[in-house]
Amino acid sequence: MIRYGETIHSMLPQDIPWFLPDHAIFFGVLYAVLGVLGLGLGYVVVKSVRQASCSCSETH
Repeated sequence: MIRYGETIHSMLPQDIPWFLPDHAIFFGVLYAVLGVLGLGLGYVVVKSVRQASCSCSETH
């Protein structure tokens, strides 16, 4: 017997059956990790653009 929401065809938050504890934990951790990676990547890009636009003669 297949429970409702046992198979997921989409990983979008509105399609996940959050009432199942295993889904809530897995996707909660997944989206938290993706958020941290996205913030880190954004920080690196912004810092690189600032450093590239700086007209400093020093090299680090």
